Amino acid sequence: MTGKSEWLRVKHREDPNMEIVERILEKYGLDTICREAACPNSMECFSRKTATFLIMGTDCTRNCGFCKVHSGVPKPPDPGEPEKIAGAVAELGLKYVVVTSVTRDDLDDGGAGHFAETVLAIGRETPKTAVEVLIPDLMGNLDALGTVAESLPDVISHNMETVASLYRRVRPKAEYRRSLEILRNIKVLNPDIRSKTGIMLGLGETRDEVCGLMDDIRSVGVEFLTIGQYLAPSKNHLPVLEYVHPDVFDEYREIADGKGFLFTASAPFVRSSYHAGEALDSADPVPPAPENRS
Repeated sequence: MTGKSEWLRVKHREDPNMEIVERILEKYGLDTICREAACPNSMECFSRKTATFLIMGTDCTRNCGFCKVHSGVPKPPDPGEPEKIAGAVAELGLKYVVVTSVTRDDLDDGGAGHFAETVLAIGRETPKTAVEVLIPDLMGNLDALGTVAESLPDVISHNMETVASLYRRVRPKAEYRRSLEILRNIKVLNPDIRSKTGIMLGLGETRDEVCGLMDDIRSVGVEFLTIGQYLAPSKNHLPVLEYVHPDVFDEYREIADGKGFLFTASAPFVRSSYHAGEALDSADPVPPAPENRS
């Protein structure tokens, strides 16, 4: 189906919690991926007093054709940002928080140290808050990934985004195998940390390719999967080639369940951080890690 359909209409909602979140973000001078990436769920999430924090600025060193985040020369990370994030988490009373970043290829560790400091700051301020970090590929630097893992987040997420055949067009500075190795080594570094990834549909992928991608990410130990519809942020971004029917998303969720994922969220408006805490709440004890680190 190629025409934009009724199921892709976002219903406007007003809620006093939205103002609370906005006020706290302004107080601490914090950014969210909700706003920077024009997430269709931002109103819903803000109304539930949740947000996905965006650290290390809003200028990305890459320029992916699907992403609304600005590409440019970033400023040095704010050393006080981890404590600011922790303060906002405490004021919002969050039981689960997601922290992500722009890609920082300009930093030797890709920003891993800043991620770790943020996780540790949240742990000091609100030790009962579960923390998920959604990280870039860190240029495949496994020492940097180890820095993140040592801070003991509950979930480390890295998005594959799309199938292998579309990487050159969709993620020109990324590598399919490199992203898979980041996901593989999460469990190698710490078997107790949950691993997660997200993909988009509607960019020209085939059903067989999507199922093959599921097999690849299960083979490296990924437990949580999100599947959503790609929506072009503007006419200057990659075009949507297909608006996938909700029934197809349901079918993919069933397929993923059959492949052994512990939690799969699959629907047009699903994004990698949407209702993220539900995955951790629903998961069984941690399964064994993959045997080989490569």
